[in-house]
Formats: sequence, structure tokens, C-alpha cells
Amino acid sequence: MSNRRGPKQYDDDDGRTIVNMDVEGMPWYDRRINRENRKEAKAELERKVAAGEALTRAESRRYSFYAVLGALTVVGVIGGGVVLFILLLWLLW
Repeated sequence: MSNRRGPKQYDDDDGRTIVNMDVEGMPWYDRRINRENRKEAKAELERKVAAGEALTRAESRRYSFYAVLGALTVVGVIGGGVVLFILLLWLLW
């Protein structure tokens, strides 16, 4: 039987935070910093594209690698479907 009353309410709980747990070293702390770094990198890339600057060698390699990974994913899914289809036909024959 479930408790439908919701979370427990204590008489001495006034809802204030005792200590801020968003400190360096906690797992969620780095995510916030990484998110800010990604936003800055995206803004920098958009500025470069608007200015018509060429990509660096590292950026070109990275985006080419991502494109190849995307293509391999599509080929893998289609190839797996074909293999399963042939297996199904072989088992039904």
C-alpha cells in the first residue's frame, strides 16, 4: 500500500537549506561547468562561422570523425536489419 500523503512534513522544518552542496568535487558540480564551457565553445564557433573563418585541423578531424561515426551507425542498423531478415527467412524455409 502506497503512502498517498506525499513527503513527510516535520514540525521543525522551515524549508531553509542548511548547507550548499554545490561544491567542487561533487558529481554535479563539473556538469554545470562543462555545460557553461560548451555554451562558450558553441558561441565561439558561431562567431567564427559568421566571420567566415576556416576550421582548425583539430576541429576538422573531430567533425569528420563524428560524421563517420554517424554513417557507421546508420550502416550498422540497416545491416543488422538485413541480417535479421535473412535469418528469419532461413528459419521459416
